[in-house]
Amino acid sequence: MATIKLVLSFFLSLYQIISPMAAYVMNFGESNFFTEWSVNDEFTEDCYAVVEKDPEKDFVILNLADVQMEDDRLYAEKGVETAKMIDELVEEHKPDLITLTGDNAWGTMSYIELIRQVDAYGIPWAPVMGNHDGQGCVSEFWAAYLLSEAENCLFEFGPEDMGYGNYIINVTENGKIIHTLFMMDTHNNADYTADDGSTYNGYDHLWENQIEWYKWAVNGISEIAGKTVESTVIMHIPVYEYRDAWKKFYGSEELGTLAPELAPDAQGVNGEGIFSAPVNNGFFTVCKELGSTKNMLVGHDHANDFRIVYEGIGLNYALKTGYGSYFTSELMGATTITIGSDGVATVEHNYVDALF
Repeated sequence: MATIKLVLSFFLSLYQIISPMAAYVMNFGESNFFTEWSVNDEFTEDCYAVVEKDPEKDFVILNLADVQMEDDRLYAEKGVETAKMIDELVEEHKPDLITLTGDNAWGTMSYIELIRQVDAYGIPWAPVMGNHDGQGCVSEFWAAYLLSEAENCLFEFGPEDMGYGNYIINVTENGKIIHTLFMMDTHNNADYTADDGSTYNGYDHLWENQIEWYKWAVNGISEIAGKTVESTVIMHIPVYEYRDAWKKFYGSEELGTLAPELAPDAQGVNGEGIFSAPVNNGFFTVCKELGSTKNMLVGHDHANDFRIVYEGIGLNYALKTGYGSYFTSELMGATTITIGSDGVATVEHNYVDALF
């Protein structure tokens, strides 16, 4: 039955499958979908999206991490239960914004169905790309195009030559910016050179031009707001400092669970290791120097849920959502970011009882 439904859905979704490829051809490639950017450009209100906060209540962001459903599971039990889990999380938390920290789906029909489901809530939502987005489906451009065309999705291709989907969302209250979300693409893999001159492949990280874009935006937002606005960086692959923070608070690089006596400002599990890029790209240091970003939220490592305040910045893993790819039953659910009228963000995990 699941296979029959998959085949039927494929034929019913031919427009969604074909339309990105048609748009690509009609625009003579993908370049026209990106914006041109220079560090010398003026930062204006056209450079970001806005979501308005109700002054009477906190602004709630619900993050779904590494949903990563495969097509062959989509209409089988694990796919059905994943969709149900997302429904229940949205109903419970009633978010003002839904974010996804990458590895959103792992198949053509899975991508289409995830977009349909999340967009149907009628809530603004904003995804970033993970290292597996674009694998198992037509292409990463194809996925990005569908996201950009969804009615309630804030996704933008962003500046050219920075990957897919680098964009800014400002949370405002009474028209004033109180918090900024930087949505950034950490790409896939990259080649590195070892000390002995040999090359090896590892996970990528933010590129130099993305870091310059971030600095430009922080300064531009500060000028518009008249102050340094607190911000959160949402991306897929963790920065190298996640490794440093774990080693500092846990005492070694080994897997384990943080105890209160070890880390009063930290909690959680490192259940599989920290798979950042093998080198430090300096982004964390830039964030410290500018003083805007107080939290980072990443996915990528499905069996990690630790949250550590390290050198003034919260390094947070997002909880794995759903039964796509691999998972740890005890570390399943969604992560919320709650923002008050002062613009201060609080990150919290919301665990669910897994069925598998």
